Amino acid sequence: MLCVIGDLVEDIVVWLPTALSYGTDTPSRIVRTRGGSASNVAVFAATVAKQKSRTDMGARLIAQVGDDRLGDQLVSTLHDAGVDPCVVRSGRTGSIVVIVSPDGERTMITDRAAATELRRAPENWHENVSVLHVPAYSLFLKPLSDTAQQCIQQAHAKNIPVSIDASSASLIKTFGVDKFRDLVHQLQPKIFFCNTDEAEVMNLTAHPLDLDIVVIKAGARPTTLIENKVVKTVEVEPVGEIIDSTGAGDAFAAGFLTKFGENNADTYICVLDGHQLAARVLRSPGATMDAR
Repeated sequence: MLCVIGDLVEDIVVWLPTALSYGTDTPSRIVRTRGGSASNVAVFAATVAKQKSRTDMGARLIAQVGDDRLGDQLVSTLHDAGVDPCVVRSGRTGSIVVIVSPDGERTMITDRAAATELRRAPENWHENVSVLHVPAYSLFLKPLSDTAQQCIQQAHAKNIPVSIDASSASLIKTFGVDKFRDLVHQLQPKIFFCNTDEAEVMNLTAHPLDLDIVVIKAGARPTTLIENKVVKTVEVEPVGEIIDSTGAGDAFAAGFLTKFGENNADTYICVLDGHQLAARVLRSPGATMDAR
């Protein structure tokens, strides 16, 4: 089972048909969905697991969500998706407004609220877990960052592989590039995901990370897979009509890690599975696989 630690929030996705008209109305299409990078990965992984084995719970999410009606709704969506909600209920549920401009560019306005306030993971979070995944969003702010690092330490002690996703080039800059690189080196994940923007910010070309597996995503361009310092490229199959890129990176991680959890499967095949799952999300609104 894939376990993920991090955000469970509401995504409010706004599609702008034209440029935003400041100070007046801009008719748009708005969809509300369950969101947060961590919950996206967990839901996508659970969906894949259910399709393969029809298990009741195919992934687990460690998170804190508000003790409010919105929190109730989000936890319910986890249950429906086949995710084991290992959650603490306290505070106010967060929301992220995702503005999708006519050219497909996304701008996120974030209010993570209770999501960053997790102080302790439930004791038995690691039971039946094959991989622990940590979006870097879970490493930037305390107390969630302390809790995530404690889970990583537990995972290492129990020989559970750990993956980290760089998550955000801008937040890495704010956190401090050298500081983030040092933290990744200290945490020693087996797998590290990033996109080309994050790789550039971290200067991975000149100073690669000394990790077992590094995966650099490049949208429609080939994915770079670095395993034990051996570099491979994996072509990306063209995707037809792209509706929205929200959650595509999370879907890639879910596809890769679900396959990897099957007795450390061949990483090249893991990348292909990641591409396939990301393509489903690209054809759907928001961080979903509901093509419409």
